[in-house]
Amino acid sequence: MSHLYTNIMENNIIPIFGILTGIIVPVAVFIWLYYEGKGKRETVLEIAKHLDDPAKLEELLGVFEERKKEPIDYRRGGVITIFVGVGIWFLGFFALGSLFQGIGFLVGFIGLGTLIAGYLYPNTGKELTNAVEEFEKK
Repeated sequence: MSHLYTNIMENNIIPIFGILTGIIVPVAVFIWLYYEGKGKRETVLEIAKHLDDPAKLEELLGVFEERKKEPIDYRRGGVITIFVGVGIWFLGFFALGSLFQGIGFLVGFIGLGTLIAGYLYPNTGKELTNAVEEFEKK
């Protein structure tokens, strides 16, 4: 009986670790983000107790906010996606076959579309100002 158990464990150890990884990683990330934000929340609460001016409190919250205020640069994302597609295409060409070549072309063309969208739709404040000024000149 012991030999049968050992044989089953040896043959199934990789799928077991795969399943456990799919469970452990999201839980670990959730715990990590909770504890990372906990200190910030406690600090903001402690400072807020001693502040009487609501404007200063709003400024403090703005400092702790991690999201970027600038819009996404589609040109940068497009170039990155194009090169990911080229990498997948080379992987298919040299090692894995025509399926990966097709996937590489698909990803590359998605990147090309994203790059073109970045040029057609300006997204930074400076680019929008320049676009409006060019339109007003016409």
